[in-house]
Amino acid sequence: MTDAPTTTTADVLAGVDLSGRTVLVTGATTGIGKETARSLAAAGATVVITARTDDKGTATVAEITEAVPGADVTYEVLELGSLESVRAFTDRFAAGHDRLDLLIGNAGIMAVPFGRTEEGHELQFGTNHLGHFVLVGRLLPLLQASAPARVVLLSSGGHMASDIHWDDPDFESHEYNKMDAYGQSKTANILHAVELDRRYGPLGVHAYAVHPGMVATQLGRNFTPDVMEDLKARAAANPAGPGKLPPLVGTDVGAATSVWAATAPELESQGGTYLADCAVATAAPYATDPDGARRLWALSEQLVGEEFPAPDA
Repeated sequence: MTDAPTTTTADVLAGVDLSGRTVLVTGATTGIGKETARSLAAAGATVVITARTDDKGTATVAEITEAVPGADVTYEVLELGSLESVRAFTDRFAAGHDRLDLLIGNAGIMAVPFGRTEEGHELQFGTNHLGHFVLVGRLLPLLQASAPARVVLLSSGGHMASDIHWDDPDFESHEYNKMDAYGQSKTANILHAVELDRRYGPLGVHAYAVHPGMVATQLGRNFTPDVMEDLKARAAANPAGPGKLPPLVGTDVGAATSVWAATAPELESQGGTYLADCAVATAAPYATDPDGARRLWALSEQLVGEEFPAPDA
């Protein structure tokens, strides 16, 4: 039997003072994103969250400031499925902030019916990876100017479902499978962190990929009985796993690894790693392969039509 993780955001941030630090958390109006933002604000950080609508952003800011009196938290509207929205957001953010210490790419979708982003990319790959790829890339100058800084990308144990479909990442010729597409997008999040850290780690900007565990949030709102059966079958067939789905945890536990990745001093020398349950963990070999990480960076630049060249270290 696998015991459920118990470390919470409060445990991770006990005694941590983030005064003077600016934090950006995408997708922070629900679930672990909201708990991540709340806990970092409670530790004294200036927190900017992203929301898909003004109504959601306003409601979440009110909720966090009620829970954390005096919290410095604001919101910006961002739709990661639109690169136009991502670019407009990064322009506004860079113009309105002189530093960015922590960027937590928390937003994501899972097991959705087939769809495409505004630019025509498969919806999960386009939202979970390409949207964050452009967002992080365009904010790298601000992160570099604020170094030491960190980027935390939310992946998932679901990355075990699929490597990158190198010849067809947008499912233009392959039959669409919800969990394969989700797995590809979560593998992409890990590879993104690996290459990001290779390029910018020497300049003081480290990147980490996080598996938050199986958390009871709205991320699973598209789960159907067939998706659940698929998940159970994949878990049972995984020789490296416990043979079954992990236990559900609350958002305070689910967000703990995100805030640990963002703040733990011991991770300063371990950039580019995959983390789970507040510890360095082992991902599928294809998800941490340096050559695959370089290849994905180049492919992503091609797909979004924007280049983010490696800096001179």
